[in-house]
Amino acid sequence: MIKTIFRNTFLIGISILALCAVLFFGIQYTQIKNDTYGALKQEAVYAEQGLLLGGEDYLKSLGDENRVTWIDGNGDVLYDSEAQVPTGNEKDHEEVSEAMEEGEGKKIRKSESSGESTMYYARKCKDGTIIRLGRPVSAVNKALVAVRPILWVLILVLVISAVLSFRIAKQIVNPINAIDLERPEINKYPELTPLIDKIQEQKMTIQEEVESREQMRREFSANVSHELKTPLTSISGFAELLSQGVVSDDKVQEFSNDIYKESQRLIALIDDIIKLSRLDENKEEPKWEKVDLYDLSSEVLDGLRPIADKQGIKLSLTGKSTSITGVYALLNEMVYNLCDNAIKYNTPGGSVEVKIATKENGDVALAVKDTGIGIPQKHQKRVFERFYRVDKSHSKEIGGTGLGLSIVKHVALHHNANVSLESEPGLGTTITIVFPKKTESGEAPEENKEKTDEKSKSKNE
Repeated sequence: MIKTIFRNTFLIGISILALCAVLFFGIQYTQIKNDTYGALKQEAVYAEQGLLLGGEDYLKSLGDENRVTWIDGNGDVLYDSEAQVPTGNEKDHEEVSEAMEEGEGKKIRKSESSGESTMYYARKCKDGTIIRLGRPVSAVNKALVAVRPILWVLILVLVISAVLSFRIAKQIVNPINAIDLERPEINKYPELTPLIDKIQEQKMTIQEEVESREQMRREFSANVSHELKTPLTSISGFAELLSQGVVSDDKVQEFSNDIYKESQRLIALIDDIIKLSRLDENKEEPKWEKVDLYDLSSEVLDGLRPIADKQGIKLSLTGKSTSITGVYALLNEMVYNLCDNAIKYNTPGGSVEVKIATKENGDVALAVKDTGIGIPQKHQKRVFERFYRVDKSHSKEIGGTGLGLSIVKHVALHHNANVSLESEPGLGTTITIVFPKKTESGEAPEENKEKTDEKSKSKNE
């Protein structure tokens, strides 16, 4: 920050000095040029008087500081201090023609004889002839050199500006660096109050998030412990009875089936926890690719059809082949959980419909609709939380882990998709996943690359 402030301050100083230098030397040059013309004009007046009194001999007696030319009324040269007469006609030169018409004229142009840029001043004499004096522009430039010491002053000012800019930058930054982040309210500079307020606000937000995540972590640990303890307790109890030989022969098969069911429930629970942990860890993921949601949904429904047939539930798929960019394994898990839930919480003889559609804006929607028991309004906002169950007894009866919809939400966030739910008790539930406009490449959408924070916030939802 010091470098930035120093650079900007110093650049402003240099710019102002450069502008001042240009203005100064421009004014000086204009002033010296005007003074030179004034001197030529005065000398032309003296030359006219001397010419009237002494003729050409007077002109010859003048020094060589200026070029002196005597021209008649037709533009022919009568005398030239630097060229042999006769020379070309001078009537077409601007300073001469102006003098003939207006009495005097001046012009800066390149001399035809010397090839050097020259300042000319011409004056019309009383006898109608023209007296013209010329002085090289280089003489003006030499006069400008007289003010060259000002350059050393400018260099000195630049050095002083650099030192002051650095000190100013440090004076600005030091109070900011001196802020005690543990006690930002201790502030000696009123100008920093808005910054201090922002720091305190951010500090409180971070503290609240840490406390919230810690609370979620404790709740998650408690839920996991409870969910694992229940089937393990059942398995342990059944196994203990069997080991003691107090179970009649007709009950052994029943206890064995109960142990198998509880162990399968335990395996499913651990499997879902592992899946969620992998989603939370943000580790290197499989390559993104084009995935046809219609074909994927068809495969999932075919795998679940035997389970649905046992309950007399009809499965259907509508839409057409539609591709999105995503991770196949995660999308498969998401669709499976949606359809599995729709079957588990359905009514005998009900139906599950999966619909794939492309919206007008190019977004792709996957909707899973069932005719099941539905979800009361007060529970709808929480069904995507981990281990949250609307009806715990019914969920355990059908082998639910309470993590299915949480996995669905995580996979949707992973693909930058939105999740919505519509449900009425006794009429069924519809869960819709809307994916952003499909891409043709096999890479993750740009939005997904920046969603790490969003995923982190939802870890314990």
